[in-house]
Amino acid sequence: MEDIKGKRVIVGMSGGVDSSVAAFLLKERGADVHGVFMKNWEEEFDQGYCTAEDDLKDAEAVCETLGIPLHKVNFSKNYKERVFDYFIDTLKDGLTPNPDVLCNKEIKFKAFLEYAEELGADYLATGHYTRVTREDGKAYLLKGIDDNKDQSYFLYLLNQQQLINTLFPIGDYEKSEVRQIALDNKLITFDKKDSTGICFIGERDFTDFIMQYLPTEPGDMILPNGEVVAEHKGLAFYTIGQRQGLGIGGRKDSNGEPWFVADKDLKNNQLIVVQGDQKELYGSGLLARELHEINPIDWQDVNPRLTAKIRYRQKDVKCQVELIENNRVRVIFDDPQRAITPGQSIVFYDGDICLGGAFIESKIA
Repeated sequence: MEDIKGKRVIVGMSGGVDSSVAAFLLKERGADVHGVFMKNWEEEFDQGYCTAEDDLKDAEAVCETLGIPLHKVNFSKNYKERVFDYFIDTLKDGLTPNPDVLCNKEIKFKAFLEYAEELGADYLATGHYTRVTREDGKAYLLKGIDDNKDQSYFLYLLNQQQLINTLFPIGDYEKSEVRQIALDNKLITFDKKDSTGICFIGERDFTDFIMQYLPTEPGDMILPNGEVVAEHKGLAFYTIGQRQGLGIGGRKDSNGEPWFVADKDLKNNQLIVVQGDQKELYGSGLLARELHEINPIDWQDVNPRLTAKIRYRQKDVKCQVELIENNRVRVIFDDPQRAITPGQSIVFYDGDICLGGAFIESKIA
């Protein structure tokens, strides 16, 4: 563990329990801790859904309890240009993006990192459940100790410059321990509910929100054999594996099993659905683009130990990776995987080490 006594550490304060305890642990280690509250979304876009005002009050209260300064910075313009516009454009293409992955790369570890440097930071810190270790001048991203909360999946796009002086103070703790530390030290966020879902959508209905930004383009909802069963609102409003909101559960010929989105035919604007856990929901592998390696990888060496996740909180699955042209990869899983979703990320691991990842392009049947 680094000796950070007297070092200036700039910690992102979200107003939640994780960043609160991260700041506390850094101060306990003798660091000169400064908090920063980042505003990434403007209220006028939210129609009352934004929690930024309440989160700021909680961040201020925690910093007052800890006796550390809190700086406030508005990154909403950066966020809209670098994250939200990409999110909408990707949905237009019929894909399912993960904005949290891009937010970490472009906002929390770029715009925020630059701001922290202006504040004289020796280190940057966040409340992510992940770890970083350094050897021979290189930084390695590791899974957090708490398997259920590990957030390395969302950080796979980070590079050496972003990681080399970054601290993840709570990565060595279970969530229950983090809450207990907050309670023991009178931090008001000790029992605050964890945020869920996409940050700028919050608790509202996904389709209602997206309809503000994308026109509906109805088309046929079909079975794999081509039979039309209903009309969809637009491919952007559905994701692979989706069960809720299809509106076809009451068909007369239905056998009572749930319906799922199996695929999208972008060319013909058709949504392919199946009833029950059918083979069309699975793929033996996938193609992915824009491979990012946190450190250079010897794929031949690592392949026997390689695992991957195609979604957050998924259990690691064994796979083999083959490099192909234009920074793309072909991934074959030991066991077929359900709901492989173009636009999402596949993230690779060697044990606890997060190696990097890529954006899913298509599944291999």
